[in-house]
Amino acid sequence: MKHNAKTAKKALLGQSARTKIANGVIYFVLATLGILWVTPIVFLVYTSLRVTPNTGIINQLFPEDLQLGFGNFGRLFRDTQFGIWLGNTILVAVCSCALTTLFILMVSYAFSRMRFKLRKPIMNVMLVLGMFPGFMSMIAIYFILKAVGLTNSLFALILVYSGGAALSYYICKGFFDTIPRSLEEAAILDGASQWTICWRIIFPLSKPIIVYTILTSFISPWCDFIFVNVIINNTSPEKFTVALGLYKLINADKGSFNTNFTVFCAGAVIVGGIITALFLSMQKYYVEGVTGGAVK
Repeated sequence: MKHNAKTAKKALLGQSARTKIANGVIYFVLATLGILWVTPIVFLVYTSLRVTPNTGIINQLFPEDLQLGFGNFGRLFRDTQFGIWLGNTILVAVCSCALTTLFILMVSYAFSRMRFKLRKPIMNVMLVLGMFPGFMSMIAIYFILKAVGLTNSLFALILVYSGGAALSYYICKGFFDTIPRSLEEAAILDGASQWTICWRIIFPLSKPIIVYTILTSFISPWCDFIFVNVIINNTSPEKFTVALGLYKLINADKGSFNTNFTVFCAGAVIVGGIITALFLSMQKYYVEGVTGGAVK
């Protein structure tokens, strides 16, 4: 008995030691990844606060005449058209978000709560099409917009961002599938129409997935550069979005990179700060929407 007790005690001690070593390795890896993830953000904020003019970005990271302040943010709004770019981006993002959210909710509700012929084949086709990245259709979209005279316009961007929104129906549909059908049946017995059921029962219970859809629909046009660069590349700066405007700022001529890079970082901080604040304010619903939509 004593021998068995000693053996069991040694086994527990060995297991505890292995667990501590494994946890130590895991914590080290996570800490390393965390540092690697935070470093670019710290560098971005630090560079945006550098007001020392005409200093190199890499070879003079900490020059002797280094000064920190908010001068780059003043230059950003004073010397560039960043305010117009930001307004254009907000306009495109909000309009695209509203249309995209509406399309996704309508398609997801129809696939989840209704039964009709070819329902599953249509769902499968849309799911496969949604797996292809959007930039694969970039050239075709450009020539279609050019043929109808919609290039170099913010309206074209709104059409592009919201046109294929319904292909991303599956997460929202999965959330709708988790809502008990007994609620819908009870409403039908009380004389409610399909429209009333949708707006008075299903959507109020689907706040997490609606917030998730709004966030994802807003982030895509807010951060996009590829379609903007193709559709609004050869036009006046008044129609630029933030992504294209900041890109042009540091690529205007040969020496503009070092001269305007700190201003570019200031703009990036503002753009990233807005979307981060929006995400953090709705993070609770975002997580609920993702996990709820993954049940089915």
